[in-house]
Amino acid sequence: MKKIATILFFFCLTATLEAQEISVSADEQPWPQSMQSQLDSLIGSDPLLETSQLGLMVYDLTADSAVYQYQHRQTMRPASTMKLVTAITALNQLGGDYQLKTRLYYTGEVVNHTLSGSLFVVGGMDPMFDMNDLRDFVDRVRQLGVDTLRGSIVTDCSMKDNLEWGEGWCWDDDNPMLKPLLVGGKDVFLERMTLALTEGGVVLDSVTTFEEHPPLDAVLLSSCQHSIDQLLLDMMKDSDNLYAECLYYQLAASFGHRPARAAHARAMEKQLVNRLGLDSGRYRFADGSGLSLYNYVSPELLTMLLRYAWHEPRIYAHLLPSLPVAGEDGTLKKRMKDTAAAGNVKAKTGTLTGIISLAGYATAANGHELCFAMINQGVLSSREARAFQDRVCALMCQ
Repeated sequence: MKKIATILFFFCLTATLEAQEISVSADEQPWPQSMQSQLDSLIGSDPLLETSQLGLMVYDLTADSAVYQYQHRQTMRPASTMKLVTAITALNQLGGDYQLKTRLYYTGEVVNHTLSGSLFVVGGMDPMFDMNDLRDFVDRVRQLGVDTLRGSIVTDCSMKDNLEWGEGWCWDDDNPMLKPLLVGGKDVFLERMTLALTEGGVVLDSVTTFEEHPPLDAVLLSSCQHSIDQLLLDMMKDSDNLYAECLYYQLAASFGHRPARAAHARAMEKQLVNRLGLDSGRYRFADGSGLSLYNYVSPELLTMLLRYAWHEPRIYAHLLPSLPVAGEDGTLKKRMKDTAAAGNVKAKTGTLTGIISLAGYATAANGHELCFAMINQGVLSSREARAFQDRVCALMCQ
């Protein structure tokens, strides 16, 4: 009996030591093995994934290799991470110095402080154009010596087609109005223009309004300009859908066609995707903001676009400052606080009914730069999905 007891004692002792050895080796695994093990454990144990789907990809930019992949080629609705596709394609095509412009022209002559002619305003699909810009236009009219307008206020909205919505938008969403001439994001241009002229001391004498191109002899009086960096800040930090759609049509207009159509922007997105070595035919692009239910991308596509942007300073220098910072600002202001991801993760969020997504950049504990994308689809609790994604980000960074 003593021999059996001794044998059992040594057997248990050996098993205990082996278990401790395994535990220690798991804790002391180098990065990325430690992250991979912990992500495997999280994905295998989180009840969220019992009733919903996940696509996830983490890419080590420094080593130029994928370090974690889970259903990364599944096509899913991206929600507002679609704005990354729009932003990267637009920066690639338009460049970081691109300006959004709204132009004011006039025709006719000024006699005795009266302009007998027309004011032409050419819309440039600028969501940042506001009453201050309109007042600047009025100031330029007054600088001509004009205190009376006898003629017309003419708008030119030929930049884009006349569709006021995006393909696949839900009728009951809070959708933006897609017009080339907006004031403060609202379709009230003529109303606000006449108000600004009147308040600026210009009498409107028998003034008519209509839509038409300015003639060749029209004189450029003023041009209101806003930079692509200004647009990207609101578009990405606050996930502004109107700003994203306006950038989408800037991209479409650069195709050279008038009126510009969403299909022109899609063609450029597909060209870029094919350049990455992916098959654009495997995805579906519908709009610039991610509001559409017809968008279908994969975490792999988003990750490879982020990788492309990182390798292109002319894109990355404008994209990175626009992304929300975990625990600090934008749509990530309240997330990941008091974790290794706070102040580290810079990423675009996405939210639609049943969809929570996140894609962007982070720095690993070993100093390697990462890009990543994850989409949780079929989720009924947005809070639980965001908490899951926050844990993934913390594991990437710790």
